[in-house]
Amino acid sequence: MSYITTKNIYVTVDGAEIAYRELGEGKSELPLVMLVHLGATLDNWDPKLLDLIAEKQHVIVLDLPGVGDSQGKVADTIPGMAVQAIEILQSLDYSKINLLGLSMGGMIAQEMVRVNSSLVNRLILAGTGPRGGVEVDKVTGKTFRFMMKAGLENVDPKRYIFYNHDEEGGREAQKVLNRMGNRPKAFSDKNMNVPGFLMQLKAIKRWGKADMDDLKYITQPTLIVNGDNDMQVPTINSYNMHDKIANSKLVIYPNAGHGSIFQYADEFSQELLNFLER
Repeated sequence: MSYITTKNIYVTVDGAEIAYRELGEGKSELPLVMLVHLGATLDNWDPKLLDLIAEKQHVIVLDLPGVGDSQGKVADTIPGMAVQAIEILQSLDYSKINLLGLSMGGMIAQEMVRVNSSLVNRLILAGTGPRGGVEVDKVTGKTFRFMMKAGLENVDPKRYIFYNHDEEGGREAQKVLNRMGNRPKAFSDKNMNVPGFLMQLKAIKRWGKADMDDLKYITQPTLIVNGDNDMQVPTINSYNMHDKIANSKLVIYPNAGHGSIFQYADEFSQELLNFLER
């Protein structure tokens, strides 16, 4: 089965239906839970990347409350989103997982470890930064600027949020956007709603303005991944996290930005599988 035709399934958490998808069930002892970026739903994962990972891993992706087809409200803080994610996993009867967070998802993943360290076996932080990190509080302004630039050119905002702004970046963006666009409407998630998107932006800004985190509470083996030119959450944050997390490995992909794990889907999936299988 391909991620392109994987439908939403639902679990009830505190009276609200929560949407999620599973791929590669039974392929690994622990599931790999993946948390998506700002303003994204289940349809915003690169299907090529998920198919590659699911060849050897049981993958679970979530719509947190108020996102996509999940009922409830978007939490107004990153720690609040972390608690929501933990409650969903508890409702699915998981007491131990591997955890990947992309961008805002990586911020939530860090807070999940802080709240319940025993839940997370191995941690992957992609295109993200720590609490109080470099320009994390500027994500809101950058997002609107990139959205405006994309609007003027009538292209998907991810073109400028996730990829370099040169011609090569445009070509790489289109490859990924084409893959995402292949999903049949019958298998689609609901779009992100505007109030929920604005709440996410406020939560990120609040988290970015908080005191700089020393990350000493993260003791799990950790894989940190980014492009060498992340304009949304500057790449320097990945280096800083690597310096602070003792048991971590850093991978930086060349000529890539915020969406490096999609641009380098083949290379990253192999890196990830090797990391999880060690």
